[in-house]
Amino acid sequence: MPEVSLNVLDIVQNSVKANASLIEIIIQKNTQTKELSVTIKDNGCGMTDEQVSRVIDPFYTTRTTRKVGLGVPFFKLSAELTGGRFSIESEVNVGTDVCAVYCYEHIDMMPIGDMAATMVSLVSVNPSIDFCYTYAVDDRSFTLDTREVRTILEGVPVNEPPVLSFISDFIKENEAELEKEE
Repeated sequence: MPEVSLNVLDIVQNSVKANASLIEIIIQKNTQTKELSVTIKDNGCGMTDEQVSRVIDPFYTTRTTRKVGLGVPFFKLSAELTGGRFSIESEVNVGTDVCAVYCYEHIDMMPIGDMAATMVSLVSVNPSIDFCYTYAVDDRSFTLDTREVRTILEGVPVNEPPVLSFISDFIKENEAELEKEE
């Protein structure tokens, strides 16, 4: 994957397939340690300890359409190539937390990419799932939570084009503001 945002998109698809009703995506940039952490948490079906230990193997997948599953192994590798680290925790019937920590000044660090487009894609295709996206730089952050958006919209679907435009603009403007203050 050439961008972190595409890794996020791929990992979130696992959460969707795990029947999650809430998916949290948290990006935290620490300018002191020069680390960027990307965490995806869901309340899906979760995995057994055996599944967790096997999920980083590219030749393990629960899919029946193909015999390989590259999303998690690529996500792990992309973090480790920068000198970072990767973790995955899961509990059956509770959910899964996946975290990749990148050393963002490393030569092998890929760009974050367009998280606004990633979030719009996820919300537009999965309107019944709640997404909570948080972007933080040091101690400053913003959050876009579709549960709050739904409350404000009073019944208007979150995947309506004007709502998706709002989501995109909100994310882009707030990310730019946080990066500018750095």
